[in-house]
Amino acid sequence: MTGRNSCVIAALTGLLIAPAFFGSAANAATPCANLSALTIPDVNVTSATLVPANSFVAPGAPGPADLPSFCRVIGVATPSADSVINLEVWIPATAAWNGKFQGVGNNAFLGAVSYAAMADALRAGYAAASSDAGHVGGELDFAQGHPEKVADWSYRSAHVTAETAKQVIRNATGRWPSYSYFNGCDSGGHQGLMEAQRYPHDYDGIIAGVPAANRTAEIMGYLGIWKATRDEKGGALLPLDKLQLVTRSAMAMCDGDDGVKDGVIDDPRRCKFDPESLICRGSDTAECLSAGQADAVKKVYGGVKNPRTGELIFHGYPIGSEGFGNAGQSWGSMVNGPGPRRGEFFKYFVSNDPNWDWRTFDFDKDVAFTRKQAGVIDAIDPNMEAFRARGGKLITYAGWVDPILPGEDVIAIYDKVTATMGRKNTESFMRLYMVPGLGHCSGGPGATEFDMLPALEQWVEKGAAPQSVVASRVTSGKVERTRPLCPYPQVARWTGKGSTDDAANFVCKVER
Repeated sequence: MTGRNSCVIAALTGLLIAPAFFGSAANAATPCANLSALTIPDVNVTSATLVPANSFVAPGAPGPADLPSFCRVIGVATPSADSVINLEVWIPATAAWNGKFQGVGNNAFLGAVSYAAMADALRAGYAAASSDAGHVGGELDFAQGHPEKVADWSYRSAHVTAETAKQVIRNATGRWPSYSYFNGCDSGGHQGLMEAQRYPHDYDGIIAGVPAANRTAEIMGYLGIWKATRDEKGGALLPLDKLQLVTRSAMAMCDGDDGVKDGVIDDPRRCKFDPESLICRGSDTAECLSAGQADAVKKVYGGVKNPRTGELIFHGYPIGSEGFGNAGQSWGSMVNGPGPRRGEFFKYFVSNDPNWDWRTFDFDKDVAFTRKQAGVIDAIDPNMEAFRARGGKLITYAGWVDPILPGEDVIAIYDKVTATMGRKNTESFMRLYMVPGLGHCSGGPGATEFDMLPALEQWVEKGAAPQSVVASRVTSGKVERTRPLCPYPQVARWTGKGSTDDAANFVCKVER
């Protein structure tokens, strides 16, 4: 809850400590340590320590981070008998604090506090909080036989962390945060949508980057794509060099579709590239595809469907996302492994059987079963009226060359919200930005460095709805070009005057 809804949390807070420790350096350490005496329902505050400037070393980091001094509060939340959520709250000194709180999201299924994101928030003047999402490590076996831990990872840990953080901040500073924001990408984007849908009073503004909202469909999609890219003997059809060939060929054909040659396919949906144009006319070479390889590429573009009904289960991956970088920034991580990406999900989240064989999955009969068993992890409720009505604002974004979560999946979320709530209501609280040339949360050939938070702050605090957001293409520390990112369905188009490397020479418009 925010400062404007503080009375509810106040009833839950067992101890209010005077904020004197932010008054001077001389008396800072002892009062910060006193925060360990806080009594918060279902939360055990295990330590509270004043961290001197430039001395904090995150687990696994080579050395101390460049951070201002802050009070580091560590706790363990147990909202259920089977929950163990490790969390941290960082509070800068009053002189450095902007009066606001920022919760940060997690990555994939990884159970770990997001120290780097917390550090970014702290440097920007925020009090910050993060958790390990209720488990430790990156394996999925935490879910087997533990539905409460699944709930913690899916949605509850982010909520508990928000409530705990705001109570700690109130006790540390003597007041509630003036505004509360959530910022995450990947699973952090998924958590952001969960917050808006399930706990609309936790945050005033949410950035839900590349939100894997329909998570069960996404992982079924991984399985379908892996199967579609096997030969008759089960071997991989699309090595990285062939994926890179496809990307180069598509780029050569479609780079200029938006009127600018910049090494980026602006909107892959408009690209007419056909992988069959690369089929070898003679012997196999590095510059052609076999008929089987071309067919596999087309299947990935087309998405995963029910073989009986033709129903789309998961969107296909966009033209240009095949192999624009290394194996991590390409389809390679999905189609060239020993098994499907996240295949263990079916063992631990769906069948509760560690011996389950993904090869037995039936894309007709098992889809509904998967959704029934694991649908609690999906953030797909399109009715966010409660969040909108209390003044919440939501910005989401996705990349057009994302090889993990296809951009059309994120567009589908926005379209469903619009169909449910109406365009006027949707535009009053939600914005989607599709980023040309952006990979999964970062990287890619486009202008992929941007910050949505200032735009969100202006929307929440000043009522100024965001329009375009400037993004940069940075190489070796040098800005090569800038581009406006436009709210969907608008796209950026060059005016025909001035440098195509300057965002000022582009306008946002809707193209029919």
